[in-house]
Amino acid sequence: MISKCKPTLIIGSYSDTLAPSPNQAKSLSIRRSALQNMKSGRWLYRGLLALGVAASLAFGMANAQARAPKAWAEPAMTGHLGTVAESQLPRAAQRTLATIRRGGPFPYAKDGVVFGNYEKRLPRRPRGYYHEYTVPTRSAHNRGARRIVCGGDQRAARNCYYTGDHYNSFQFIEE
Repeated sequence: MISKCKPTLIIGSYSDTLAPSPNQAKSLSIRRSALQNMKSGRWLYRGLLALGVAASLAFGMANAQARAPKAWAEPAMTGHLGTVAESQLPRAAQRTLATIRRGGPFPYAKDGVVFGNYEKRLPRRPRGYYHEYTVPTRSAHNRGARRIVCGGDQRAARNCYYTGDHYNSFQFIEE
């Protein structure tokens, strides 16, 4: 067995090493054509891929424009949310609403944090539009389930919604 590290001696003339044999020439020709086919195939693949990406982007943008909300309508969606008059709210909720209008102080550290509207039960607005406030519940050991969620300026207390079941349903608060 010959070791891979052992040098070998090639016997032949200098011209023999430069000119390939007929079998070697055929093999080289096949390799060159295969390499050219691979290069053209690669460019064809890249072109088709770019065309597919461009088409999917164009379709996605057209589809997104068709699904885009028209304009931010003030609570026009309250028909399916329900409404409640401010005077009909529980007394604790009325006090919380008055505290919101005053700008605080709030009894809970999480009062006034951004409400994400992840359930999409309120009209869609940009992130940071809604803020949530806790409505104290006497029998609860923690913050309880009742909340008031207001949109827009935090001190204006406009576009407010009441939930008594921890975001499962909302009622628009009519002033």
